[in-house]
Amino acid sequence: MRILAIDPGYERLGVAVVEKLPKQKEKVVYSDCFHTSSKETHAKRLALIAHEIERVANEYKPDALATETLFFSVNKKTALLVAEARGTILSTGSRLNLPIFEYDPSKIKIAVTGHGKSDKNQVIFMVRKLVDFEKQSLDDEYDAIAIGLTALATERFNMS
Repeated sequence: MRILAIDPGYERLGVAVVEKLPKQKEKVVYSDCFHTSSKETHAKRLALIAHEIERVANEYKPDALATETLFFSVNKKTALLVAEARGTILSTGSRLNLPIFEYDPSKIKIAVTGHGKSDKNQVIFMVRKLVDFEKQSLDDEYDAIAIGLTALATERFNMS
């Protein structure tokens, strides 16, 4: 089973492809922190997000897409931009005919660390323990991997 996992954002998106083969440990096939430039128009930035999802999906052929649900932010403008980016992610995944799984932040933390109120450092520590991933990356990339691990641990896939 191969999951395209996305930590949604507007300026930065964590993108990972996480794979689980029968009787093997999960592994990170691809990961990156995708950036959009504030010099681009809003519409162009959303189009770039869609294009990146399509590019990764076409290259790595995932079986499903997993992402984080929107959390509430003090900054309403940021929350709206991230919500629009999430809409782009969901729409693109749907257009690619990928099953879509969404998880709230506490469920991801429980799946990866065993505790729903874990901080970023605890998530990063456990991601490094659960998969071979020593790359120095932004937390968005680790969050994407955690989302992929959550999908692999939570969903029932036919792995025969």
